[in-house]
Formats: sequence, C-alpha cells, structure tokens
Amino acid sequence: MTASPERRRELLDTAAEVFAAQGYNATTVRKIADAAGMLAGSLYYHFDSKESMLDEILSAFLTELWEGYDTVLAAGLGPRETIEALVTESFREIDRHRAAVAIYQKESRTLSAQPRFHYLSDSQQKFEKAWLGTLERGVAAKAFRADLDIRLTYRFVRDTVWVAASWYRPGGQHSPEEIARQYLSMVLDGIALRPT
Repeated sequence: MTASPERRRELLDTAAEVFAAQGYNATTVRKIADAAGMLAGSLYYHFDSKESMLDEILSAFLTELWEGYDTVLAAGLGPRETIEALVTESFREIDRHRAAVAIYQKESRTLSAQPRFHYLSDSQQKFEKAWLGTLERGVAAKAFRADLDIRLTYRFVRDTVWVAASWYRPGGQHSPEEIARQYLSMVLDGIALRPT
C-alpha cells in the first residue's frame, strides 16, 4: 500500500512540525501519528521509521535550497548582488520549509555523525564555501570593507537569516522578499543614520 504523493507530503509536513517542536529524539512515531490523526501502526504503511521521515524532510529541503543557490551562484552576479540573492533565496526557503529549517538548525550537528545523514555535513561545507567565497570576492572587488573578518561576517549573516525560522510564519504580514530586503538593508547598510 502506498500513499498518494499528496498524502505523503501531508504526513511529512506533519512530521516536520512535530520534529521541529519537540526535537528528533523526543519525537516518537506515535506522536507523529497522533498529530496526523491516525494510528501509529498505520504510519508504517507509508514510512518504515521516523528516521526515514526525517531523512526525506531534510533531503527535500536541501535539494530545493541548493537548486536555488546554484542558480544564484551560476548567474555571474557581483558580490553584493550575490549576497542579496542568497539572502532572498534563504528567506524563500524558510517560507517553503520553515519546520525543516528549524530541524536543520537544531539537529544537523548531531545527525551528521550518522552515516545516513552525512550529506548534512557535505551541505554545510558547500554552504560555507559559497558564502565565504562571495564575501572574499566582495572584499577583493572593494564592494565590501577591507577590514571585515570574513568568517565572523559569514557566521553573523548565516545565523541572522536562519534563526528567522524560529519566529517566521508563512502567510504572515511580510513576504519572504520583504523580510529579505529589511535584513539586507540592516546587514549591508547598517541601522544608524549617516551624517549628511
């Protein structure tokens, strides 16, 4: 017995919300089934384990994230425009996969030690290389200040953007693009008035 793609997506979305709220270790198949309004045994018709569900949630999120990032990185944009596009793409991913982003933030370090989730480490290294490379290119091109600590700047921007998954709710007052514009304004231009 296999679920329709729509039902499978619904179950994964429910599982993602439970994992995000309670953490991977505290989440049981029974808790996911309860949230989905079904018996725990019935969930096994669709997935063989909670690990399989989590793997599908995270790999789908990262596949989509990298499709967007790779498009940005291949576009030949200047460093500032690349940062702007990466931040905007990140907020779009938070909008589409808020629970998966929250899980990734909380669990990836622990999960990546397991062979099944080694791709999380690979993705993190690729992510770091893309952002650090763009920042370094920006400093070399004099688009960014020469006195920037590149690694510290990367961590600040990364954490500032991705922590938004803890408060962002899809369909809220601001679109992902509007939030990205505000964040970029603060990160790239600061919040203090410039003397005239």
